[in-house]
Amino acid sequence: MRAMILAAGRGERMRPLTDHTPKPLLEVGGRPLIEYHILALARAGMCDIVVNHAHLGARIVERLGDGARYGVTLRYSPEPEGALETGGGIHRALPMLGPDPFVVVNGDVWTDYPFERLPAAPDGLAHLVMVDNPPHHPGGDFVLDAGWLSAAGERRLTFSGIGVYRPALFAPCRPGAFPLAPLLRDAMRAHLVSGEYHAGRWSDVGTPQRLEELDRELRTTGEPSHGV
Repeated sequence: MRAMILAAGRGERMRPLTDHTPKPLLEVGGRPLIEYHILALARAGMCDIVVNHAHLGARIVERLGDGARYGVTLRYSPEPEGALETGGGIHRALPMLGPDPFVVVNGDVWTDYPFERLPAAPDGLAHLVMVDNPPHHPGGDFVLDAGWLSAAGERRLTFSGIGVYRPALFAPCRPGAFPLAPLLRDAMRAHLVSGEYHAGRWSDVGTPQRLEELDRELRTTGEPSHGV
């Protein structure tokens, strides 16, 4: 099963840290954020990984190389400065991801989620991993009910940034920049997006404060035994 790590974001909220370092290369617990994902995907047997990049993208390629030292094959999907947003970035990388369902994970989150738990073939067009709402996002994103997701209703959970997608989800799309959320909402209205709840550790590393908190936590508690 192929995977993609989203690493093209500018990281505006992380400035000035991201003025000279792309967000996925910011370190927590003594290791760049993106390396946690690469190692976790490798442990799950997902060793063919696409990484998109834009801002300071050459730094990412220089640091990660071809992936051999992680036991994976890394390929890169460069995007123009400003990037293509989540949906546009995935759409651009589709030829590298192939005709089968693939995994996508945001490069700016940290988690102990075991990727081997993801379905190899979702029942619908997508399968998303949901987590409890963090303090900075109390309203959540989607409602999880009996294994299926809806954009309407109460008791919303937060989308973790981890999902499995069928290429058919992007069939109506054209090349260029566009968000992923409208595609997911359309598919949810057709009852084509399943989901699951992850009760483990997850952090959206979106600000310098949250980066510092996660770094302190990892240096204190150590890495999860099954996450990397």
